[in-house]
Amino acid sequence: MDFSIDALDLKELKALRSKLDRAIDGFEAKQKQKAMEAIRVAAQEHGFALKDLLSDEGLKTTPVAPKYAHPENPEQTWTGRGRKPRWVQEALDAGKSMDDLAI
Repeated sequence: MDFSIDALDLKELKALRSKLDRAIDGFEAKQKQKAMEAIRVAAQEHGFALKDLLSDEGLKTTPVAPKYAHPENPEQTWTGRGRKPRWVQEALDAGKSMDDLAI
């Protein structure tokens, strides 16, 4: 492949870009197929089918019971996970402790 890109006109450059895009897409698709086959073989070697490992069945979570409730509005609760709700931070700033908010 011995040519100068500077010598190509706009139409030729666009055609070259189109060919390159197709070549890159084809290469990526082949690489993805190889990777999926390697994953399938590895799963099979461990006694699993790939579809069983990729299912959402084992990833389901159960809801966590709330540990804290708003002192004036018990419908507002918090599990203690994630970012503190504003009402928790306001209670702490007002001098209350987490024990004061515990259910």
